[in-house]
Amino acid sequence: MIVDDMLRTPAAVADAERWTAHNYHPLPVVISSAEGAWLTDIDGRRYLDCLAGYSALNFGHRHPTLIAAAHAQLDRLTLTSRAFIHDQFADFCRELATLCGKELVLPMNTGAEAVETAIKVARKWAYRVKGVPADQANIVVAEGNFHGRTTTIISFSTDSDARDDFGPYTPGFRVVPYGDLAALAAAVDENTAAVLLEPIQGEQGVVVPPAGYLPGVRELCTDRNVLFLADEIQSGLGRTGETFACQAEGVVPDMYLLGKALGGGIVPVSAVAADRDVLGVLRPGEHGSTFGGNPLACAVATEVVRLLATGEFQRRSAELGERLHAGLHALVGKGLVAVRGRGLWAGIDIDPALMTGRQACERLAERGVLAKDTHGSTIRLAPPLVVTAEEIDHAVAQLAAVLASA
Repeated sequence: MIVDDMLRTPAAVADAERWTAHNYHPLPVVISSAEGAWLTDIDGRRYLDCLAGYSALNFGHRHPTLIAAAHAQLDRLTLTSRAFIHDQFADFCRELATLCGKELVLPMNTGAEAVETAIKVARKWAYRVKGVPADQANIVVAEGNFHGRTTTIISFSTDSDARDDFGPYTPGFRVVPYGDLAALAAAVDENTAAVLLEPIQGEQGVVVPPAGYLPGVRELCTDRNVLFLADEIQSGLGRTGETFACQAEGVVPDMYLLGKALGGGIVPVSAVAADRDVLGVLRPGEHGSTFGGNPLACAVATEVVRLLATGEFQRRSAELGERLHAGLHALVGKGLVAVRGRGLWAGIDIDPALMTGRQACERLAERGVLAKDTHGSTIRLAPPLVVTAEEIDHAVAQLAAVLASA
């Protein structure tokens, strides 16, 4: 048993607060090691990870195949820049394009860079292919979106925390209610380049759109000669029980925006995937990244794609997701007021009369389960896809105990 005055965590938390800009409000937990679905802090306490790095750790911590690929590449080559071609590049682009059913891939680093890439490509396509007059292209987005935090992206955010005090804002975006097909149709005009949507809104609380919405978006975009850009940075790569969340309704977008899990929780890797008639509008010098598609990133991400190609992780997400959602739905009326999501991804709303989402996460952490709150009383649960049925039951049991003790 660790005596309280010997714990290292309080001092480590205070030191981090002393030297770090306060752009996050982390739980007072200081992790030092991890494996699979479990984390260990500097005082030796273990936690079940039910956040998975906002889905960046879909394959768990230190997946042996991914770690081996990283180690092998570290001993050979880590960076060339895109001025040259390296021996990992073509394999990654080909295998990711094949997984996506697309012809071309453009690799970047972070999810926000993938979104910025998609915006630039959509505008370029609008001017060069669709014939939109110069500087008149618009992109339609949804309320409650979270696509990143660059100045352009927050310009069409409706989250005051992300947007306020960062103006002036980038023009060229139209915001409509999420899930409202009529409002979307009304916003699209002859100068619309693209519709940019998350198939499931993660940061908003794992909000699933109404049945038929995504197929309706696809049909509208096709009919009006508009690109459908699907931000699958959180929802994609196995999280929802499919390779991509769009597949649940048989929808194929014009472009996939990918990130987070693509780097296996080891390196930041993002990409956009589309056919040649879309991504082919770019010419040398118009867009790029020194680290985008670097050898280390490609080596790891290629193994991520190969893990997904087996279908194992998608099946695990679907099967264990049913177990997770059944357990959570049993708590509605017992401290939970709503449960949403798909696969191993859930947004749960705590009865605000009991506690805030932050308080619930703090109490879960005391019981050895780590999760993250958003928007007041909502908690997001997204355990790694390597989690077991017993670990799912454990997480639900700890949540039930927290609610019962309120």
